[in-house]
Amino acid sequence: MAEDTMLQDAIEAIRRGEKAKAKDLLTRLIKADQKNASYWVWMSAAVGTQKERVYALQTALRADPENAAAKRGLVLLGAMPPDETVKPFPLDHPRLWEEELAKKAGLDDESPKGFKGFARSPMMRLVGMLVGGAGIIGLVIFGLSQRNRNIVIPNTITPGPSPTYTSTPTALNASPQGTPTFAGPTPLWALLDAPYTPTPLYVDTEYSIEARDYYNAVRAAYEKQEWETVISSMEQIATLEPDMADPYYYIGEAYRFMGENNAAFNAYTQAIKIDQEFGPAYLGKARVLRYINASANIKPDLDEAIEKSPDFAEAYLERALYFVRKNRPEEAIEDLETAKSLAPGSPLVYFHLAQTYLTLEQNANALEAGEKALELDRTMLETYLLLGQIYEANDRLEDAAAIVETYIIFEEDDVEALTILGGAYYADGKYTQAIETLDHVLELNRRFGKAYLYRGLAYLELGDGEQAEKDLDEARSYFPKSFEANIGFVRAGALLEHYGDCYLRAEHSRPLAEDDDDWAQIYYWSATCHEGREDFDSAVEDWTALLDLPFSAVSKSWRTEALEHLQNLYTPTPTPTAGNTPTGTPVPTKTP
Repeated sequence: MAEDTMLQDAIEAIRRGEKAKAKDLLTRLIKADQKNASYWVWMSAAVGTQKERVYALQTALRADPENAAAKRGLVLLGAMPPDETVKPFPLDHPRLWEEELAKKAGLDDESPKGFKGFARSPMMRLVGMLVGGAGIIGLVIFGLSQRNRNIVIPNTITPGPSPTYTSTPTALNASPQGTPTFAGPTPLWALLDAPYTPTPLYVDTEYSIEARDYYNAVRAAYEKQEWETVISSMEQIATLEPDMADPYYYIGEAYRFMGENNAAFNAYTQAIKIDQEFGPAYLGKARVLRYINASANIKPDLDEAIEKSPDFAEAYLERALYFVRKNRPEEAIEDLETAKSLAPGSPLVYFHLAQTYLTLEQNANALEAGEKALELDRTMLETYLLLGQIYEANDRLEDAAAIVETYIIFEEDDVEALTILGGAYYADGKYTQAIETLDHVLELNRRFGKAYLYRGLAYLELGDGEQAEKDLDEARSYFPKSFEANIGFVRAGALLEHYGDCYLRAEHSRPLAEDDDDWAQIYYWSATCHEGREDFDSAVEDWTALLDLPFSAVSKSWRTEALEHLQNLYTPTPTPTAGNTPTGTPVPTKTP
């Protein structure tokens, strides 16, 4: 099969050191079959940085969770803890891609040094075999003339620098800024070689015979992002077709992609002068106007674009983004749903739908749209972070961690992604690891409130009341209506035996309770604080209220503890008994 031949060519290219060629071949294979674990394993040997190698191997493992090669590679790179069932190398000679990873990981430095290393080297063994063979031949065929033997060592081919990738503009992913040049790890869209078909040019006018050659050049240049060629060719078409608006529209688009907003604005304006019914020009004008004048009102131009071209999906998308910036998410949803009906294959429309639904706390809708956006385009890195936020909002921190780990490979200092990861560690009971991750977040940004919340909760579980109290009090300053932050602050006071403060904090938290699970925590910690301050009547009320809640809202250990405390408090001479922090404290279910 052609795929098998291409894979063998890629492997041979890696063997010869032609990494760029190997990467190109493997990229084409992955484009055809993104779930083939073998392709990703070999890609790990062709890419240039350790982050890319880890990403490739993790993707292989997701495609095939039992893939031993991917596990060995991740162990080799330190991205997976050693497992007794997974050996770093097979018992015989390691495979070529494993040798490559071993070199990158520095494992080849462990080879024997000095005379032992020299004696065990492949060249020394080869010389020994030749000498031994020559001696045997000399005994059997004594006196024959000896022949000279030349050992030819193939030249090592050193690959040149990796090619620089630039993003492909589409009618639904364009931005007013110029195309960025990426340094560092290869972006996802470059690793997959932009496998998603760009939206075609919106206007496809029938030109005169004289102008058609220029238009063909425009189409090719547009796909290659050769904006100066687009401009020069469209200027020629505008000369040949002076009554057509779309040449100036595409001149404006080219200038917009180049970041020359004033020149783009003039081109769009000229298109409108030629044809006042040409909707796309109004959209282009609105897009660049907000960069030229931040206080300009662009909505009239957006409305005109939709009125003149009601089937133009980009106009609805851009107006939806305008509504989002103006804090009018309901109107944004309406336009995004229209854009979705006009461009059902656009990942960008689903991305913004998910983002806006998340703003409205419609988490189920946000999840559906976010997963669809990722399905349509797995190379759009921002979708991974957004999905992590949506999973977090849906109380699926484990899924959130898995998705943001991919994002962090490429954006290692993103505080939002790292905080989600820290929260996932906390929810999984990895409190020390959570604190280390959140420490790093707060080194990057001392004002990131959610990091204080998760770190404070982790300190609570480790029994460090002082640090927990500081962090949770800080979290409350960012999220004063967060039940998790406030009830955590109550727990910290109880842990430090500050029962007077603890009681007042519990009273302050009562208006924030939304369901039976919240009330269970209110009653439990309030009763504990009342006993600590020897207000036994109030403690009895709260313990009783706790037991009156549905069984699903109160853990078995809390029910048992409440009964024990009530039995003790109903004795003629009640003995104050401070409540113990239960081992199975419920994990917070809501994210501020």
